[in-house]
Amino acid sequence: MAHLTHSQRQLIEHGLRTRRLFREIGLNIGKSHTTVAREVLKHRADSDKGAFGRLTNRCIHRHDCQRINVCGDFKCSKRCSTCKKCNELCSHFREDICEKLDMPPYVCNGCPQEHKCVLRKKYYIHDVAEADYRKLLVNSRQGACITEEERGEIGDILAAGLKLGQSVHHIMVANKDSFTISQKSVYRYINSGVLQHPKRHHLPMAPRMKPRRKKGIVHKVDTKCRKGRCLADYKAYCETHPDMPEVEIDSVLGRIGGKVLLTINFNNCGLMLAFLRDANTSQSVIDVFNEQEILFGTPGFRKLFPVILTDNGSEFSNPDALEKSQFEDGKRTRIFYCDPNASWQKPHVENNHRNLRKIFPKGESMDNFTQEDVNLAMSNINSLARESLNDIPAIVLFEALYGKGIIEKWGIRLVAANEVQMTPKLLAK
Repeated sequence: MAHLTHSQRQLIEHGLRTRRLFREIGLNIGKSHTTVAREVLKHRADSDKGAFGRLTNRCIHRHDCQRINVCGDFKCSKRCSTCKKCNELCSHFREDICEKLDMPPYVCNGCPQEHKCVLRKKYYIHDVAEADYRKLLVNSRQGACITEEERGEIGDILAAGLKLGQSVHHIMVANKDSFTISQKSVYRYINSGVLQHPKRHHLPMAPRMKPRRKKGIVHKVDTKCRKGRCLADYKAYCETHPDMPEVEIDSVLGRIGGKVLLTINFNNCGLMLAFLRDANTSQSVIDVFNEQEILFGTPGFRKLFPVILTDNGSEFSNPDALEKSQFEDGKRTRIFYCDPNASWQKPHVENNHRNLRKIFPKGESMDNFTQEDVNLAMSNINSLARESLNDIPAIVLFEALYGKGIIEKWGIRLVAANEVQMTPKLLAK
Protein backbone atom coordinates (compact mmCIF):
# COMPACT_ATOMS: atom_id res chain seq x y z
CA MET A 1 0.00 0.00 0.00
CA ALA A 2 1.32 3.45 -0.96
CA HIS A 3 2.30 5.88 1.78
CA LEU A 4 0.14 8.89 2.59
CA THR A 5 0.94 12.00 0.59
CA HIS A 6 1.17 15.60 1.76
CA SER A 7 -2.16 16.46 0.14
CA GLN A 8 -3.85 13.50 1.83
CA ARG A 9 -2.56 14.72 5.19
CA GLN A 10 -4.05 18.13 4.44
CA LEU A 11 -7.41 16.48 3.81
CA ILE A 12 -7.10 14.55 7.09
CA GLU A 13 -6.49 17.78 9.03
CA HIS A 14 -9.42 19.49 7.26
CA GLY A 15 -11.66 16.53 8.04
CA LEU A 16 -10.74 16.67 11.72
CA ARG A 17 -11.38 20.43 11.84
CA THR A 18 -14.85 19.91 10.35
CA ARG A 19 -15.57 17.05 12.80
CA ARG A 20 -15.76 14.31 10.17
CA LEU A 21 -15.58 10.65 11.18
CA PHE A 22 -12.49 8.59 10.38
CA ARG A 23 -14.58 6.53 7.97
CA GLU A 24 -15.66 9.63 6.08
CA ILE A 25 -12.10 10.97 5.94
CA GLY A 26 -10.87 7.58 4.73
CA LEU A 27 -13.39 7.50 1.89
CA ASN A 28 -12.34 11.02 0.92
CA ILE A 29 -8.64 10.14 0.60
CA GLY A 30 -9.08 6.55 -0.61
CA LYS A 31 -7.74 4.89 2.54
CA SER A 32 -9.12 2.67 5.30
CA HIS A 33 -10.48 4.36 8.43
CA THR A 34 -7.90 2.38 10.45
CA THR A 35 -5.13 3.95 8.35
CA VAL A 36 -6.47 7.41 9.21
CA ALA A 37 -6.69 6.52 12.91
CA ARG A 38 -3.10 5.21 12.99
CA GLU A 39 -1.87 8.30 11.15
CA VAL A 40 -3.55 10.64 13.68
CA LEU A 41 -2.29 8.69 16.71
CA LYS A 42 1.25 8.44 15.36
CA HIS A 43 1.69 12.07 14.35
CA ARG A 44 -0.48 14.07 16.74
CA ALA A 45 1.54 16.85 18.36
CA ASP A 46 1.41 18.11 21.96
CA SER A 47 0.43 21.73 22.52
CA ASP A 48 0.71 23.98 25.57
CA LYS A 49 -1.97 26.30 24.23
CA GLY A 50 -4.34 27.72 26.83
CA ALA A 51 -7.61 29.66 26.37
CA PHE A 52 -8.02 33.37 25.69
CA GLY A 53 -8.98 35.29 28.82
CA ARG A 54 -8.71 32.27 31.13
CA LEU A 55 -6.07 31.28 33.65
CA THR A 56 -4.11 28.20 32.52
CA ASN A 57 -4.55 26.11 35.65
CA ARG A 58 -4.44 22.41 34.84
CA CYS A 59 -4.62 21.01 38.37
CA ILE A 60 -7.31 18.42 38.96
CA HIS A 61 -8.10 20.16 42.27
CA ARG A 62 -8.42 23.67 40.79
CA HIS A 63 -12.17 23.98 41.44
CA ASP A 64 -12.10 22.93 45.12
CA CYS A 65 -8.62 23.91 46.32
CA GLN A 66 -8.54 26.51 49.13
CA ARG A 67 -4.77 26.67 49.59
CA ILE A 68 -3.12 30.09 49.94
CA ASN A 69 0.44 31.39 50.27
CA VAL A 70 1.96 28.44 48.36
CA CYS A 71 4.56 30.82 46.95
CA GLY A 72 5.44 32.16 50.43
CA ASP A 73 4.01 35.63 49.84
CA PHE A 74 1.97 36.17 53.03
CA LYS A 75 0.79 39.57 51.83
CA CYS A 76 -1.32 37.81 49.18
CA SER A 77 -4.73 36.71 50.43
CA LYS A 78 -6.24 35.23 47.26
CA ARG A 79 -6.54 31.51 46.56
CA CYS A 80 -3.51 30.01 44.86
CA SER A 81 -5.75 28.27 42.31
CA THR A 82 -6.42 31.68 40.78
CA CYS A 83 -2.69 32.38 40.29
CA LYS A 84 -0.63 31.44 37.22
CA LYS A 85 2.21 30.21 39.51
CA CYS A 86 0.02 27.60 41.19
CA ASN A 87 0.89 24.65 38.92
CA GLU A 88 4.63 25.32 39.18
CA LEU A 89 4.92 25.72 42.96
CA CYS A 90 2.22 23.61 44.58
CA SER A 91 3.38 20.24 45.89
CA HIS A 92 -0.18 18.91 45.60
CA PHE A 93 -0.41 19.67 41.89
CA ARG A 94 -1.84 16.84 39.82
CA GLU A 95 -2.44 17.50 36.15
CA ASP A 96 -5.91 17.00 34.76
CA ILE A 97 -5.83 15.07 31.48
CA CYS A 98 -8.70 15.34 29.01
CA GLU A 99 -10.35 11.93 28.70
CA LYS A 100 -11.52 12.73 25.17
CA LEU A 101 -7.94 12.34 23.92
CA ASP A 102 -8.20 8.58 24.58
CA MET A 103 -11.16 8.31 22.21
CA PRO A 104 -11.58 9.09 18.50
CA PRO A 105 -10.60 11.46 17.00
CA TYR A 106 -7.77 11.50 19.64
CA VAL A 107 -7.01 15.21 18.99
CA CYS A 108 -8.46 18.62 19.77
CA ASN A 109 -9.01 19.55 16.13
CA GLY A 110 -12.68 20.50 15.79
CA CYS A 111 -13.50 20.11 19.50
CA PRO A 112 -16.35 22.52 20.41
CA GLN A 113 -14.72 23.16 23.82
CA GLU A 114 -11.27 23.87 22.43
CA HIS A 115 -11.56 27.67 22.59
CA LYS A 116 -12.22 27.67 26.35
CA CYS A 117 -10.33 24.55 27.48
CA VAL A 118 -7.18 25.20 29.53
CA LEU A 119 -5.97 21.56 29.62
CA ARG A 120 -2.99 20.32 27.64
CA LYS A 121 -3.98 19.72 24.05
CA LYS A 122 -3.02 17.53 21.11
CA TYR A 123 -3.41 18.55 17.48
CA TYR A 124 -2.97 16.89 14.13
CA ILE A 125 -1.11 19.34 11.87
CA HIS A 126 -0.40 18.17 8.36
CA ASP A 127 2.96 19.98 8.03
CA VAL A 128 4.23 18.51 11.29
CA ALA A 129 3.00 15.03 10.34
CA GLU A 130 4.69 15.26 6.94
CA ALA A 131 7.97 16.38 8.53
CA ASP A 132 7.85 13.46 11.02
CA TYR A 133 7.17 11.03 8.19
CA ARG A 134 10.09 12.33 6.11
CA LYS A 135 12.45 12.11 9.09
CA LEU A 136 11.41 8.52 9.79
CA LEU A 137 11.82 7.62 6.12
CA VAL A 138 15.38 8.98 6.03
CA ASN A 139 16.41 7.33 9.31
CA SER A 140 15.06 3.94 8.17
CA ARG A 141 17.58 3.97 5.31
CA GLN A 142 20.63 4.61 7.46
CA GLY A 143 23.11 2.07 8.81
CA ALA A 144 24.91 -0.92 7.31
CA CYS A 145 24.00 -4.56 7.93
CA ILE A 146 27.53 -5.92 8.11
CA THR A 147 29.66 -7.19 10.99
CA GLU A 148 33.18 -6.05 11.89
CA GLU A 149 34.63 -9.40 10.79
CA GLU A 150 32.89 -9.26 7.43
CA ARG A 151 33.96 -5.66 6.97
CA GLY A 152 37.62 -6.51 7.54
CA GLU A 153 37.64 -9.59 5.32
CA ILE A 154 35.80 -7.92 2.44
CA GLY A 155 37.99 -4.82 2.71
CA ASP A 156 41.20 -6.85 2.52
CA ILE A 157 40.06 -8.74 -0.58
CA LEU A 158 38.94 -5.56 -2.35
CA ALA A 159 42.09 -3.63 -1.47
CA ALA A 160 44.34 -6.40 -2.76
CA GLY A 161 42.46 -6.59 -6.06
CA LEU A 162 42.25 -2.85 -6.61
CA LYS A 163 46.03 -2.55 -6.18
CA LEU A 164 46.35 -4.82 -9.21
CA GLY A 165 43.99 -2.63 -11.21
CA GLN A 166 41.11 -5.09 -11.04
CA SER A 167 37.48 -3.92 -11.07
CA VAL A 168 35.14 -4.61 -8.18
CA HIS A 169 33.12 -6.92 -10.41
CA HIS A 170 36.22 -8.92 -11.33
CA ILE A 171 37.27 -9.18 -7.67
CA MET A 172 33.85 -10.47 -6.65
CA VAL A 173 33.74 -13.02 -9.48
CA ALA A 174 37.23 -14.26 -8.63
CA ASN A 175 36.38 -14.52 -4.91
CA LYS A 176 32.65 -15.17 -5.10
CA ASP A 177 32.66 -17.64 -2.22
CA SER A 178 33.96 -15.01 0.21
CA PHE A 179 31.23 -12.42 -0.42
CA THR A 180 27.89 -12.63 1.37
CA ILE A 181 26.63 -9.29 -0.02
CA SER A 182 25.79 -8.14 -3.53
CA GLN A 183 27.95 -5.99 -5.80
CA LYS A 184 25.57 -3.08 -5.33
CA SER A 185 26.05 -3.28 -1.55
CA VAL A 186 29.85 -3.37 -1.95
CA TYR A 187 29.79 -0.14 -3.96
CA ARG A 188 27.41 1.42 -1.47
CA TYR A 189 29.60 0.52 1.52
CA ILE A 190 32.72 1.90 -0.18
CA ASN A 191 30.92 5.10 -1.12
CA SER A 192 29.58 5.68 2.40
CA GLY A 193 32.84 4.82 4.22
CA VAL A 194 31.52 1.69 5.91
CA LEU A 195 34.63 -0.20 4.76
CA GLN A 196 37.90 1.07 6.26
CA HIS A 197 39.60 0.28 2.95
CA PRO A 198 39.40 0.75 0.05
CA LYS A 199 38.20 4.36 0.01
CA ARG A 200 35.92 6.01 -2.49
CA HIS A 201 38.76 7.76 -4.30
CA HIS A 202 40.28 4.36 -5.12
CA LEU A 203 37.38 3.75 -7.51
CA PRO A 204 36.85 5.48 -10.86
CA MET A 205 33.14 5.72 -10.10
CA ALA A 206 30.89 4.99 -7.11
CA PRO A 207 27.13 5.30 -6.75
CA ARG A 208 25.92 7.94 -4.31
CA MET A 209 23.51 5.92 -2.27
CA LYS A 210 22.95 5.72 1.46
CA PRO A 211 23.41 2.32 3.07
CA ARG A 212 20.22 0.71 4.30
CA ARG A 213 19.65 -0.46 7.84
CA LYS A 214 17.86 -3.65 6.98
CA LYS A 215 19.62 -6.47 5.21
CA GLY A 216 17.89 -7.56 2.05
CA ILE A 217 17.99 -10.92 0.35
CA VAL A 218 21.18 -12.77 1.26
CA HIS A 219 23.56 -12.73 -1.69
CA LYS A 220 23.87 -16.14 -3.31
CA VAL A 221 26.89 -17.27 -5.27
CA ASP A 222 24.63 -18.89 -7.87
CA THR A 223 21.04 -17.60 -7.88
CA LYS A 224 19.99 -20.57 -10.05
CA CYS A 225 21.58 -23.20 -7.81
CA ARG A 226 18.22 -24.89 -7.12
CA LYS A 227 17.60 -25.71 -10.78
CA GLY A 228 17.57 -29.50 -11.06
CA ARG A 229 18.34 -29.82 -7.34
CA CYS A 230 15.00 -29.16 -5.60
CA LEU A 231 13.28 -31.54 -3.18
CA ALA A 232 11.34 -33.31 -5.95
CA ASP A 233 14.63 -33.99 -7.76
CA TYR A 234 16.08 -35.31 -4.49
CA LYS A 235 13.21 -37.75 -3.96
CA ALA A 236 13.42 -38.94 -7.56
CA TYR A 237 17.18 -39.49 -7.23
CA CYS A 238 16.75 -41.45 -3.99
CA GLU A 239 14.08 -43.67 -5.59
CA THR A 240 16.45 -44.60 -8.39
CA HIS A 241 19.29 -45.19 -5.90
CA PRO A 242 17.50 -46.87 -2.95
CA ASP A 243 20.66 -48.32 -1.40
CA MET A 244 22.53 -45.03 -1.33
CA PRO A 245 22.91 -43.58 2.21
CA GLU A 246 21.48 -40.09 2.62
CA VAL A 247 23.28 -37.24 4.38
CA GLU A 248 21.89 -33.92 5.62
CA ILE A 249 24.00 -30.81 6.28
CA ASP A 250 23.30 -27.48 7.95
CA SER A 251 24.96 -24.51 9.65
CA VAL A 252 24.82 -23.76 13.39
CA LEU A 253 25.47 -20.13 14.29
CA GLY A 254 27.00 -18.73 17.44
CA ARG A 255 27.64 -15.00 17.75
CA ILE A 256 26.46 -13.13 14.67
CA GLY A 257 29.51 -12.58 12.49
CA GLY A 258 31.63 -15.02 14.51
CA LYS A 259 32.64 -18.65 14.06
CA VAL A 260 30.02 -21.15 12.93
CA LEU A 261 29.66 -24.91 12.67
CA LEU A 262 29.00 -27.01 9.59
CA THR A 263 27.03 -30.05 10.74
CA ILE A 264 26.83 -33.28 8.73
CA ASN A 265 24.29 -35.92 9.74
CA PHE A 266 24.28 -39.53 8.53
CA ASN A 267 20.60 -40.49 8.37
CA ASN A 268 21.23 -44.24 8.36
CA CYS A 269 22.93 -44.30 11.77
CA GLY A 270 22.32 -40.93 13.44
CA LEU A 271 26.00 -39.92 13.58
CA MET A 272 26.58 -36.18 13.35
CA LEU A 273 29.85 -34.41 12.54
CA ALA A 274 30.61 -30.74 13.14
CA PHE A 275 33.38 -28.66 11.60
CA LEU A 276 34.34 -25.23 12.92
CA ARG A 277 34.48 -22.41 10.34
CA ASP A 278 35.72 -18.84 10.77
CA ALA A 279 32.84 -17.33 8.76
CA ASN A 280 29.54 -18.50 7.31
CA THR A 281 30.64 -18.22 3.67
CA SER A 282 30.37 -20.53 0.71
CA GLN A 283 34.16 -20.87 0.54
CA SER A 284 34.34 -22.14 4.13
CA VAL A 285 31.95 -25.01 3.26
CA ILE A 286 33.92 -25.81 0.10
CA ASP A 287 37.12 -25.93 2.19
CA VAL A 288 35.56 -28.50 4.55
CA PHE A 289 34.49 -30.68 1.62
CA ASN A 290 37.96 -30.45 0.08
CA GLU A 291 39.59 -31.42 3.37
CA GLN A 292 37.36 -34.49 3.62
CA GLU A 293 38.21 -35.54 0.07
CA ILE A 294 41.92 -35.21 0.87
CA LEU A 295 41.43 -37.20 4.08
CA PHE A 296 39.52 -40.13 2.56
CA GLY A 297 40.28 -39.86 -1.15
CA THR A 298 37.65 -39.42 -3.83
CA PRO A 299 36.27 -43.01 -3.62
CA GLY A 300 36.06 -42.75 0.16
CA PHE A 301 34.35 -39.39 -0.05
CA ARG A 302 31.76 -40.75 -2.49
CA LYS A 303 31.07 -43.67 -0.16
CA LEU A 304 30.56 -41.44 2.88
CA PHE A 305 28.72 -38.53 1.24
CA PRO A 306 27.04 -39.82 -1.93
CA VAL A 307 23.94 -37.59 -1.79
CA ILE A 308 23.42 -34.53 0.39
CA LEU A 309 20.28 -32.57 1.31
CA THR A 310 20.58 -29.05 2.69
CA ASP A 311 18.68 -25.77 3.01
CA ASN A 312 18.82 -22.61 0.90
CA GLY A 313 21.48 -20.76 2.89
CA SER A 314 23.95 -18.67 0.90
CA GLU A 315 26.83 -20.77 2.24
CA PHE A 316 25.49 -23.74 0.21
CA SER A 317 24.74 -21.76 -2.96
CA ASN A 318 27.73 -22.97 -5.00
CA PRO A 319 26.75 -26.60 -5.59
CA ASP A 320 29.08 -27.04 -8.58
CA ALA A 321 32.13 -26.37 -6.39
CA LEU A 322 30.78 -28.68 -3.66
CA GLU A 323 30.05 -31.51 -6.09
CA LYS A 324 33.18 -31.32 -8.24
CA SER A 325 36.13 -33.52 -7.30
CA GLN A 326 39.55 -31.96 -6.83
CA PHE A 327 41.40 -34.97 -8.22
CA GLU A 328 39.17 -36.63 -10.79
CA ASP A 329 36.77 -35.70 -13.55
CA GLY A 330 33.17 -35.96 -12.52
CA LYS A 331 31.32 -35.44 -9.29
CA ARG A 332 32.26 -36.51 -5.79
CA THR A 333 28.70 -36.04 -4.43
CA ARG A 334 25.23 -34.75 -5.35
CA ILE A 335 23.72 -31.66 -3.66
CA PHE A 336 19.95 -31.09 -3.31
CA TYR A 337 17.91 -28.39 -1.57
CA CYS A 338 14.82 -28.28 0.61
CA ASP A 339 11.96 -26.00 -0.31
CA PRO A 340 12.42 -22.37 0.85
CA ASN A 341 11.58 -21.87 4.55
CA ALA A 342 11.03 -25.60 5.02
CA SER A 343 13.86 -26.78 7.26
CA TRP A 344 11.55 -29.56 8.54
CA GLN A 345 12.23 -31.37 5.26
CA LYS A 346 15.66 -32.33 6.64
CA PRO A 347 14.45 -33.51 10.06
CA HIS A 348 17.40 -35.71 11.03
CA VAL A 349 20.00 -32.97 11.27
CA GLU A 350 17.49 -30.50 12.75
CA ASN A 351 16.52 -32.93 15.52
CA ASN A 352 20.16 -33.71 16.27
CA HIS A 353 20.80 -29.97 16.68
CA ARG A 354 18.76 -30.17 19.89
CA ASN A 355 21.55 -32.21 21.42
CA LEU A 356 24.17 -29.89 19.96
CA ARG A 357 22.51 -26.81 21.48
CA LYS A 358 22.79 -28.35 24.94
CA ILE A 359 26.56 -27.83 24.65
CA PHE A 360 26.56 -24.80 22.32
CA PRO A 361 23.68 -22.58 23.53
CA LYS A 362 22.03 -20.44 20.88
CA GLY A 363 23.47 -16.93 20.54
CA GLU A 364 26.67 -17.63 22.52
CA SER A 365 30.03 -17.08 20.83
CA MET A 366 32.10 -19.97 19.49
CA ASP A 367 35.14 -17.78 18.79
CA ASN A 368 37.20 -19.23 21.66
CA PHE A 369 36.66 -22.86 20.63
CA THR A 370 38.95 -25.01 18.52
CA GLN A 371 38.16 -28.02 16.33
CA GLU A 372 39.44 -30.22 19.17
CA ASP A 373 36.77 -28.72 21.44
CA VAL A 374 34.12 -29.43 18.81
CA ASN A 375 35.37 -33.00 18.42
CA LEU A 376 35.03 -33.52 22.18
CA ALA A 377 31.47 -32.25 22.05
CA MET A 378 30.62 -34.54 19.12
CA SER A 379 32.16 -37.51 20.92
CA ASN A 380 29.72 -37.01 23.77
CA ILE A 381 26.73 -36.34 21.50
CA ASN A 382 27.39 -39.44 19.39
CA SER A 383 27.89 -41.59 22.50
CA LEU A 384 24.44 -40.67 23.79
CA ALA A 385 21.91 -43.50 24.14
CA ARG A 386 18.86 -42.56 22.06
CA GLU A 387 15.56 -44.40 21.98
CA SER A 388 15.25 -43.79 18.22
CA LEU A 389 18.49 -45.79 17.76
CA ASN A 390 17.41 -48.63 20.11
CA ASP A 391 19.74 -47.16 22.78
CA ILE A 392 22.80 -47.95 20.66
CA PRO A 393 25.29 -45.05 20.42
CA ALA A 394 25.55 -43.56 16.94
CA ILE A 395 29.29 -44.22 16.89
CA VAL A 396 28.71 -47.97 17.32
CA LEU A 397 26.11 -48.00 14.53
CA PHE A 398 28.39 -46.04 12.21
CA GLU A 399 31.30 -48.42 12.74
CA ALA A 400 29.01 -51.38 12.05
CA LEU A 401 28.09 -49.85 8.69
CA TYR A 402 31.38 -48.28 7.58
CA GLY A 403 34.00 -50.13 9.57
CA LYS A 404 36.47 -49.00 12.21
CA GLY A 405 39.16 -46.38 11.74
CA ILE A 406 37.06 -43.69 10.08
CA ILE A 407 35.82 -42.23 13.36
CA GLU A 408 39.39 -41.78 14.62
CA LYS A 409 40.26 -39.68 11.55
CA TRP A 410 37.57 -37.21 12.59
CA GLY A 411 38.98 -37.02 16.13
CA ILE A 412 35.86 -38.60 17.64
CA ARG A 413 35.83 -41.38 20.20
CA LEU A 414 33.25 -43.41 22.11
CA VAL A 415 32.63 -42.01 25.60
CA ALA A 416 31.61 -44.32 28.43
CA ALA A 417 27.88 -44.14 29.16
CA ASN A 418 28.30 -42.77 32.69
CA GLU A 419 30.80 -40.14 31.52
CA VAL A 420 28.68 -38.59 28.76
CA GLN A 421 28.22 -34.87 29.45
CA MET A 422 25.69 -32.71 27.59
CA THR A 423 26.15 -29.25 29.14
CA PRO A 424 28.26 -26.17 28.30
CA LYS A 425 30.50 -27.11 31.23
CA LEU A 426 32.01 -29.78 28.96
CA LEU A 427 33.94 -27.05 27.11
CA ALA A 428 34.39 -24.61 29.98
CA LYS A 429 37.80 -22.97 29.91
